[in-house]
Amino acid sequence: TPYVAEAQIVSGTLAYAMGSGKAIVSTPYWYAAEMLAENRGRLVPFADPEALAGEVLDLLENPTERHAMRKRSYLYMRDAVWAEVARRYLRVFEEARAARAVQPGTPFTFRPLVATLSDLPDINLEHLRRLTDDTGIVQHATFNVPDRRHGYCTDDNARALLFTALAEETLPPESGLAELRSRYLSFLHHAFSEETGRFRNFLSYDKRWLEDQGSEDSHARALWALGVTTRSVPDQGHLSMAAVLFNRAVTAAEHFVHPRAWAFSLVGIDAYLEKFVGDSEAKRVSEHLAERLLHEFALHGTPDWPWPEDVLTYDNAKLPHALLAAGRILRRDDMVHTGLRSLEWLVALQTENGRFSPVGNRGWYARGGPKARFDQQPLEAQSLIDACIAAYGLTGEEKWVDVATLAFHWFLGQNDLNLSMCDLGTGGCYDGLQADGPNLNQGAESTLAWLIALAEMYRLRAGLSMRGLTKAEMTTPSETAQVSRV
Repeated sequence: TPYVAEAQIVSGTLAYAMGSGKAIVSTPYWYAAEMLAENRGRLVPFADPEALAGEVLDLLENPTERHAMRKRSYLYMRDAVWAEVARRYLRVFEEARAARAVQPGTPFTFRPLVATLSDLPDINLEHLRRLTDDTGIVQHATFNVPDRRHGYCTDDNARALLFTALAEETLPPESGLAELRSRYLSFLHHAFSEETGRFRNFLSYDKRWLEDQGSEDSHARALWALGVTTRSVPDQGHLSMAAVLFNRAVTAAEHFVHPRAWAFSLVGIDAYLEKFVGDSEAKRVSEHLAERLLHEFALHGTPDWPWPEDVLTYDNAKLPHALLAAGRILRRDDMVHTGLRSLEWLVALQTENGRFSPVGNRGWYARGGPKARFDQQPLEAQSLIDACIAAYGLTGEEKWVDVATLAFHWFLGQNDLNLSMCDLGTGGCYDGLQADGPNLNQGAESTLAWLIALAEMYRLRAGLSMRGLTKAEMTTPSETAQVSRV
């Protein structure tokens, strides 16, 4: 490579020759002087053809030296072959991803799409309908396409039923909400086993139950959805079906052993008792579960960890929400106090730099350990919104409306990556916020978390504007039940 200019900083010919293990003679331009150091090639003066010819002839006459030079050059360039360069890029990406999982980067300086209580996005049912067939709602999606391989589950059909009940007052009759609700109610009716008194959970796409008895969580979520349906839906057929199923299933909840199953059940019973306030059996189960949950808070909680478990995992805000609901219906100030204290702690823990940053499910948050930042789940934002609205209903303190709005903005881009988590054009929601962006699948759980959150915000707005009252004025005892239903 006999270039005549010293300030030559690159040479594709030289790079390819070295990578191919060739003997090289070159003028000493900057790139060659660096690359051919340590006897990986020979340098000759600029504009000196005799010196160039002499080095070439010497290498041709000395095969041992020539082959040693070729080997040194070849080995030096192994880090520069395409496959190795690609691997090094991947290592850099992994290092950056790991660092982002611990500490997010500097936020981008643009204003993310947000919505205030006076300007909420429309409730769009397109993706919900896409996921729903004659049987019910399928669990998963690949991108925004329903993935039938995983079939259906009671968990998601209960969430879907809950949404249709919450959106009843917001969407017009022509939206088709009643038809969707009928399918989800029908699924729960089919899922309930009279023999065991429990809901089954997983149903394959070819309509085979994959278990005789579902999880406690799935049963309790069904109770939650049925209780809210009983309270909120005007259709007498739907109301009657929900009430019958609720009464058949509620007693099983008192035998549950997991706090979140108690919590889902308590929120459902609270809603049911707003409709049937004199139901002594439902109230008995509510008191039993609420006492157990309160005991767990007392057993595990400390001033700096006011929580009933040694680790924060999923659907965390539902635990204080359940104590608030039970305390209201049972008139227990101790339950309300514990619920508010733990909710305040949870909000502080999950608020960073003016944004909602929930505990991620990639490692959770064990007492004394690091808080997992990703993967953040839409369920956590929805759960916190529910709990804050319940707290506002009991206290009338405007800070709870502000926190609910902050959690709602997480969906719209006010999060650790400043990326929108929902598709406003279809009503779908991404399956989680990862260190490198959203999980682009739009399954049932995440989509319903977004829709339930949006429906709750509409109900909150309606409650705030009820009779033209301000937030502070909506705290009198006669209106507490109305506010809590918001």
